[in-house]
Amino acid sequence: MTYRLGVDVDAVRAIDTHVHIEVGDDGHCALPQPILDAATAYFKAAPQRPSIDEIADLYRSLEIAAVVFTVDAGTNLGHPGNSSEDVAAGAARHSDVLIPFGSVDPLTGAQAIERAKRLVEDHGVRGFKFHPSVQGFDPSDRQHYPLYEALSGHGLPAVFHTGQTGIGAGTRGGFGIKLGYSNPMLLDAVAADFPDLTMIMAHPSVPWQDEAIAVATHKANVYIDLSGWSPKYFPPQLVRQANSLLQDKVLFGSDYPLITPQRWLADFADLDLKDQVRPKILKNNAVRVLGLGAS
Repeated sequence: MTYRLGVDVDAVRAIDTHVHIEVGDDGHCALPQPILDAATAYFKAAPQRPSIDEIADLYRSLEIAAVVFTVDAGTNLGHPGNSSEDVAAGAARHSDVLIPFGSVDPLTGAQAIERAKRLVEDHGVRGFKFHPSVQGFDPSDRQHYPLYEALSGHGLPAVFHTGQTGIGAGTRGGFGIKLGYSNPMLLDAVAADFPDLTMIMAHPSVPWQDEAIAVATHKANVYIDLSGWSPKYFPPQLVRQANSLLQDKVLFGSDYPLITPQRWLADFADLDLKDQVRPKILKNNAVRVLGLGAS
């Protein structure tokens, strides 16, 4: 089933650019159980993960559109990921509120490129999600450049996890997950070499927040989503730049189901931001980055 964009941007009050589909239509979880349990404990989240239909119902009730995706880390984790094709089909059922992104495993090389092409052409995904630490790859390694070239050719944005991750946190050896792959400076070379590839650095990038700000202010094609943290814990320099130099380059994201959009929005309301900046972060920047038309 091909996704057809049905989001009326004037009918939604915000666009959440970072929502995980962790359980597939068949009940399969995208992560091994020990990692899932660790993330649940880290975020103090509900252990039961919602289905894509339940997510659509929630966001529809909140009058919010959501970018939804899974993460294919099959090679690194030795655990098959969820189907991006199923995510796209679920978004098609709820195209008034859901916008599908695909995920491919960079460690599969040419297969990743071919799958990305199919996800765009046959399933209508509107972007791609990568998690370098969980997927176990250095995003600056030139062996992945053919994949970036293909994505750039499709004209769709790519989200890259940056900073600390709750995935595997507190487990023996962090379940083998290497945080260094998610240093935002690794994305600087990619942004320089692929200036037509829109890149979104996910999350406040602690402990590399200043690096993320530097990349986003220097590279016109790089943005930041604010997911994964309650806004009341945002690093002060991130809030300062979101209120000034980066006001057109930061995006609302919750990281649901690990953080609910209701909690994120309630805490966001308490941030010291200019009145003209809030609608940019909540919706207008995403409308432009995602190519959703004029708001």
